[in-house]
Amino acid sequence: MSDGVVVGVDIGGTKVLAGVVDADGRVGRTALSTTPGRRVVTSQVEDALVAAVHEVADGRSLAGVGVAAAGFVDLASERVMFAPHLPWQGEPLRDLLAQRLGCPVGLDNDANCAALAEARYGAASGASSALMITMGTGIGGAVLLNGGVVRGANGMAGEFGHMQVVPDGEACECGQRGCWEQYSSGNALVRNARALMAGQPSVLVEMSGGSPDRVTGPMVTSAAEQGDLVARQAFAMVGGWLGVGTANLVAAFDPEIVVIGGGLSAAGDGLLHPARAALRRAVVGAEHRALPDVVAARLGPLAGLVGAALIARQPVS
Repeated sequence: MSDGVVVGVDIGGTKVLAGVVDADGRVGRTALSTTPGRRVVTSQVEDALVAAVHEVADGRSLAGVGVAAAGFVDLASERVMFAPHLPWQGEPLRDLLAQRLGCPVGLDNDANCAALAEARYGAASGASSALMITMGTGIGGAVLLNGGVVRGANGMAGEFGHMQVVPDGEACECGQRGCWEQYSSGNALVRNARALMAGQPSVLVEMSGGSPDRVTGPMVTSAAEQGDLVARQAFAMVGGWLGVGTANLVAAFDPEIVVIGGGLSAAGDGLLHPARAALRRAVVGAEHRALPDVVAARLGPLAGLVGAALIARQPVS
C-alpha cells in the first residue's frame, strides 16, 4: 500500500462516520455528519462520503478508503444492491468513489466490517464462531467462522434485521412487514418511548417540549442514563426483542459468542440484561447447552469504520 492515510467510513440510515485508522486499528481524526437520507439522489450520498473522507484526511494523501455500508453488498464487493434506509439500488459505489477519491476503495456491508474489526481487535478475538448484531437505525448482522465472514451465495448473508418475527406486523422500510428491526432497533426504541410517555411522567416530556413526535434516540439514551423509567422501559422492550431474535440465531448457528454493536450497544446492561434473559427463555434446549455470552462490541460505534479500514488494506475474500 502506498504512503498516505487509510480512512474508514461507516454510513448508515442516520449518520456518516469517518476516521483515519492506522495499521493497528487505532482511530485518529474523525468526522461525523448526517446521512442525506433515502429520498435523495444517490450522488448526494456519495458527496457526503467524499466530504467526510477529505475532512479527516485533512490534506494528506489517501492510501486507501474502506466503506462500511448499511445495505446489501454484492459478492464482488462492488455494488450496493439495495439499502433499506438509503437510495442505493445496484449502485457501483466502489468504482464511483475510487474515481472521485483517486485511491483504492474497499466496500462491504457495515455489519460485516464491524464483525471483522471485533474479530481482529475486539470482543470476538480468538473465537472460532461468532455472531455480530449491529443495532442502529435498523439491525445488521454477520456470521463469523474461523475469523472470516460468511458472505453467502450473493454476498448478502447476515441480514438478520429483515427476518420476519411478527407476521403482518409493523411496516418496514424494506417493503415487508414484521421485520425484527421494527421491534429491536433505534427506530423501535423511539417508537416505544413515545408510546410510553402517554401514561407516565418522564424527563422526555421536558426534553421534547411536550411533543412525543420530537423524541429522538439520543434523547431516550440520555434519559435512561438519568434513570428515567420511561426510557429504561423502552430499552427493556428493545432488549427483550433482541433476545428473542438472538435465540433464533443461536438455534441456527450455535456460536461461541454474540457481539452486540452499533449505537444502541452504548446502553450496556440496560439493553443486554433483558436480551440475555429473553435468550435464556426462548432458545431451544437452553437447559441442555452452554449459552453463548452476549456482550457489547469492544470497539463500540467505531467498529464499522475500523473494519472498513481493514478491507481497504486487504481486499475482501
